[in-house]
Amino acid sequence: MTSKSDFAKAAEALKRGRVSALTGAGISTESGIPDFRSRGGLWDRFAPEEYATVEAFYRDPAKVWKMLEAMERLLSSANPNKAHKALATLEEEKLLDGIITQNVDMLHQAAGSRMVVEFHGSSRSYSCLWCDLRYSREEASRRGNPPLCSCGKHLKPDVVFFGEGIPPEAMAMANQLAKGCRAMLVIGTSAEVYPANQMPHIARRAGATIIEVNLEPTQLTGSITDIFLRGNASEVLEELLEAVS
Repeated sequence: MTSKSDFAKAAEALKRGRVSALTGAGISTESGIPDFRSRGGLWDRFAPEEYATVEAFYRDPAKVWKMLEAMERLLSSANPNKAHKALATLEEEKLLDGIITQNVDMLHQAAGSRMVVEFHGSSRSYSCLWCDLRYSREEASRRGNPPLCSCGKHLKPDVVFFGEGIPPEAMAMANQLAKGCRAMLVIGTSAEVYPANQMPHIARRAGATIIEVNLEPTQLTGSITDIFLRGNASEVLEELLEAVS
């Protein structure tokens, strides 16, 4: 149970502005997207070492596309929830500078957020790993199902697979948000995946207050978290939004 004093401290930190947010799968579960790692999640049906590595895509792209189609069905049916909308409102009120998200569902943008760093990429664009041509989502949708490049090879959505590096631009923007914030909201993430899990540490070293919103404590909770708000993201963020508005 989160105390009223913790909520008050978190609200005061947000009111000072220059806030960044790091979001993970937990912010989108209320939109009907289970954590890929959870029981019944995507990796339960498609072993990541077989379906979600660059090597697997080179080896058998048609097989990998079975996983990608299942992921697309899951994401396309989801809508932003109150937590996504609360962050968009905080940005609109000039309190939140930007969001670093580990998710590839594009729900932050659908909620109205403008400054979103897609740390693990998204399917708004597609690339050919063989000839390096790139297509927009709309262009790819006209190139078959699954989509093929003009060279005849399968296209891959620009989501980060295991074995791929974080897009350099996303890494640079995430570092900038982490180093420049007065407070960082860490929402719905276990903070286990490198290098996204380093963002709260970067923010903390720069003097930021770390406000964690999770259902359960994480490895951050007992180390660098200043304020731990236990609960689902929608309820906690709505309450915080009311407190700062």
